[in-house]
Amino acid sequence: MADRSPRPRPLPQPTPETQHFWDGTRAGELRLQRCADCNHVYFPPRPLCPACSSRRVEVFAASGRGKLASYVINHRPHPSFDGPYAIAVVELDEGPTMLSNIVDCEQTPEALLLDMPLEVTFEDNGDIAIPLFRPQERQR
Repeated sequence: MADRSPRPRPLPQPTPETQHFWDGTRAGELRLQRCADCNHVYFPPRPLCPACSSRRVEVFAASGRGKLASYVINHRPHPSFDGPYAIAVVELDEGPTMLSNIVDCEQTPEALLLDMPLEVTFEDNGDIAIPLFRPQERQR
């Protein structure tokens, strides 16, 4: 009989270009990059600006807020995840989009509304903290 207990989530391997991002997630920050020449904010991390090719880029802590731009609800079995679960495109307030999961809400079309406000939360997996998104809390 096959063991059906959940396996750990597959984790990314930081590279020199992405280390600042993963250091940020461990610190509870969503870090993005901004071009010092044209002010373009981008994700994923890379050593030069995708808008103007400048190497003058800076890392900053983003707000961690955004909105649900698109999603799909996965119902197929996966050894690391209990289903169903939403795989989502999140449009960050700063402009870039991220692929992530939506947590802390029902995984149904009735609950996952396009343009709904989201905020980042982090899943601690030891050396790596994964940024996930949940519905934004009302005014704190």
